[in-house]
Amino acid sequence: MLSQKMEKALNAQVNAELFSSYLYLSMGAWLDTRKLPGFVYWMKTQALEELYHAVKLFDYIRAAGGRATMDAIAKPETEWASPLAVAEGILEHEKKVTGLIKGLVKVAQEEKDAATEQYLAWYIKEQVEEEESAEEVLKKVKAAGGDPQAMAEVDAELGSRTFKIPRDIEIKFRNVTFK
Repeated sequence: MLSQKMEKALNAQVNAELFSSYLYLSMGAWLDTRKLPGFVYWMKTQALEELYHAVKLFDYIRAAGGRATMDAIAKPETEWASPLAVAEGILEHEKKVTGLIKGLVKVAQEEKDAATEQYLAWYIKEQVEEEESAEEVLKKVKAAGGDPQAMAEVDAELGSRTFKIPRDIEIKFRNVTFK
């Protein structure tokens, strides 16, 4: 059973993951106005991944005897100076999320909640991958500089990303189940 402190912290992280999804959709919408369909697709895929992280935490809270509660999601930024500023923002945001996850681990340790601490190890590993991915995107956008042809190549590469609904999530709508 989760302590109240742990439950509250996990619910706050659900909100943070939902905000991440919302932020990445906002970035994608801005990039769409810049005619970068590959980058838009990459952002939408990133948004889906963040939504998955939120649902995964939601399910854990319930499984651990807590109650998942939803709070308002803050409005994300809607304007950026350039695709480079978007890429920098992605990396900055992922570093912030890494800090939040590390904070959750600290709460789990303080609460002597070994099960939650062990569960959060997946998120720590995931954040290493998220930061690495964000750094790669930033590096590619920087390398493209202001060259439209180079940016078109980066855009095409970003558009090749895929996301599959992970096996540990099951979504049900009426009589239809997606696995």
